[in-house]
Amino acid sequence: MELLQSDIQPDPVPFFVTGPGASDILFVAVAIVLVLVLLGFGALYFTIQALPDRLASGAGKAQLQIVGILGLLSLFLMNNALWVAALLLAAIPISRIVVPVKVHSLRRRHAKTGTRTPD
Repeated sequence: MELLQSDIQPDPVPFFVTGPGASDILFVAVAIVLVLVLLGFGALYFTIQALPDRLASGAGKAQLQIVGILGLLSLFLMNNALWVAALLLAAIPISRIVVPVKVHSLRRRHAKTGTRTPD
């Protein structure tokens, strides 16, 4: 018995193969998931990027401006060292850095002149 071409059953087609003129459901689903993932990573990136500004919000105006400039430069230049510097500057108030340096320089100046510094 000879098999005719019309008697042969074709293999079933997978669900993601569409017919001519039909919309590709898998393509649309992957495109939507890709857009959502990109938006999620973008929001996460900008949230992390704004972390030094949020930390320095309670500090003085000069410190907030320096931290903001460093954060903006790190965003545009893709330089992580500037972001780390902004984060460290936001975490440590400038007064903790400047006051001991001023006291030390005053003590050194008064030691040279022979006068005594008030404690």
